[in-house]
Amino acid sequence: MKSALVTGGSRGIGRAICRKLAVELGYHVLINYQGNEVAARETLALIEAEGGTGDMLKFDVGDGKAVLDVLTAWTEQHPDAVVEVIVNNAGIARDGLFMWMTPEDWSSVLHTSLQGFYNVTNFFMQKLLRKRYGRIINIVSVSGVKGTAGQVNYSAAKAGVVGATKALAQEVAKRNITVNAVAPGFIRTEMTKDMDEQELVKMIPLNRFGEAEEVADVVCFLASKKAAYITGEVININGGIYS
Repeated sequence: MKSALVTGGSRGIGRAICRKLAVELGYHVLINYQGNEVAARETLALIEAEGGTGDMLKFDVGDGKAVLDVLTAWTEQHPDAVVEVIVNNAGIARDGLFMWMTPEDWSSVLHTSLQGFYNVTNFFMQKLLRKRYGRIINIVSVSGVKGTAGQVNYSAAKAGVVGATKALAQEVAKRNITVNAVAPGFIRTEMTKDMDEQELVKMIPLNRFGEAEEVADVVCFLASKKAAYITGEVININGGIYS
C-alpha cells in the first residue's frame, strides 16, 4: 500500500494536497491533524467520495514522543504499507512586532514548523533510504524566502525549513530521494480570511490571492515521477509578489 503523509492535512492547503495525492497519484493518504477532528473527517470523506483511501492520524508534529508513538503504531498495524511521500505542511502563525513578541510566541511557531519537520521526516528517513525512493515536500512561505515584517518568528521558522530542505536534498539524492520546498504567497484559506484582501492584492502582480488547489498542484507534481530530476529547490507560488 503506497502511502503519503500530509501534516496539517485537515484544512486549507493541507486538505487540497491530501485530495490531489489520493485522487491524481493514487496514494493512500495519512491525514495528520492536531485538534480539529471534524475537519479531518471531512477531508477523509472528500477523498473517499472521489474513490480514494486514507486514514486520520492525530498528533502534534512538535511533540516528538507523540509523533513517534502514533507513527510507530500505524506502521505496526500496516506492515505492508510504504510511506514514500511526506508533505510537511503543519504550521502556525503568532504574528506581531518582534519588540513585543513573547517567548511563547517565538518558540511555539519555530517548534511547529522546524521541530515538526525534524520529528516527522526523521521518523521515516531510514525507511526511505532503504527503499531507495522518496519524495519529501516542505510547505514554507514567501515569508521564509524574503522575510515579512510582523512575522519574524514565522519567517525564521520557514527560512529554517528552507535551509534544511537544501541540505537534506544533498544528503539523500544518491538514494533517489528528492527534497523540495513550496513557498506560497497569499492563498485564500482560513489562515488568510481575516486579511484585507482588497488592499493586499495591490501588491500582487496577478492581482488576486491564490487558491489552495493551485498550491496542491505544485506539490502533486513534485510528488510524481515527473519531478524526478528536481531536488533542493524552493518553488515560489505567489502571483509574482516575490520571485
